[in-house]
Amino acid sequence: MPVHSAGLLLYRLADGGPEVLIAHMGGPYWAGKETGAWSVPKGEYDPDAESALDAARREFREELGVDPPEGPYAELGTYPYSSGKRVTVFVADGSAFSATRADFVFGEFEMEWPPRSGRTERFPEVDRADWVGLGVAGERLVKGQRPALDALAALLADAGA
Repeated sequence: MPVHSAGLLLYRLADGGPEVLIAHMGGPYWAGKETGAWSVPKGEYDPDAESALDAARREFREELGVDPPEGPYAELGTYPYSSGKRVTVFVADGSAFSATRADFVFGEFEMEWPPRSGRTERFPEVDRADWVGLGVAGERLVKGQRPALDALAALLADAGA
């Protein structure tokens, strides 16, 4: 059975074009990496127990430590990863989202570190979040999430933005 994940991509219109809020993945594997090391704030959910939108809003709050904007939300699509995971991405206008870097309180996870050491360490799920243009986001996002940027660009073009 595929793993389901849902995320929330905030956008805002800036002088240089649309920007999106993305998060750099935390933990030792991603430290020092930029290309392909960022993600839409997202996480796993059980579709039999929770809607994808509810999961996306919950995961945004858990990963960044702040409430997402009230919406409205639009579903950009569901994107399959090569691993079989399926990520449903929702979008919302984040122009009124006022949280700054100082406001973020990142959720944490535990893992054995260093590998095979028998020691457990805690790491942030994400270690920073930032507004970036669509071109930069296309370089930074993990490959499986990049089609969401194309969907957002099409949605904005259709809206005349």
